[in-house]
Amino acid sequence: MNILYICTHNRCRSILSEAITNQLAQGKYRAFSAGSQPVGEVHPLSIKYLAEKGIATDKLKSQSWDDFEDIKPDIVVTVCDSAAAEVCPHWFDDTLKVHWELTDPSKLDGTESEFKHAFYQVMESIERRVHKLMSLDFSTLSKPEQLKALQSVV
Repeated sequence: MNILYICTHNRCRSILSEAITNQLAQGKYRAFSAGSQPVGEVHPLSIKYLAEKGIATDKLKSQSWDDFEDIKPDIVVTVCDSAAAEVCPHWFDDTLKVHWELTDPSKLDGTESEFKHAFYQVMESIERRVHKLMSLDFSTLSKPEQLKALQSVV
């Protein structure tokens, strides 16, 4: 299954979600990330803290959701409130959609230690959700049941 994580600027939370999912899912899911208004660069602390946890960062990039028209994700997960409120492109119409409200650790104004703590908290939240996601067996569920199961991951 293909999962597309969406955050407006695609530089932090969606990037973290993509990287962590690909690390933990080991091929069960294929994760991507995108933004409705991508800034074109990944937040440097996203790269730093993913690398500290041994999670691959070499293929991460900030990109537009328009780049995913041909991929047809099975699941779209919005990870910021502003992205959740946006109207998704029409090619996501038949896609299962769920919102994971994640705090943006890059918006913090603090010390390096506070940044690290904030990033690690968000990353741990993503890890918990991905583990729950991986325990679901979508092959035995109808589409409404799949959506309900996805919503239980939050």
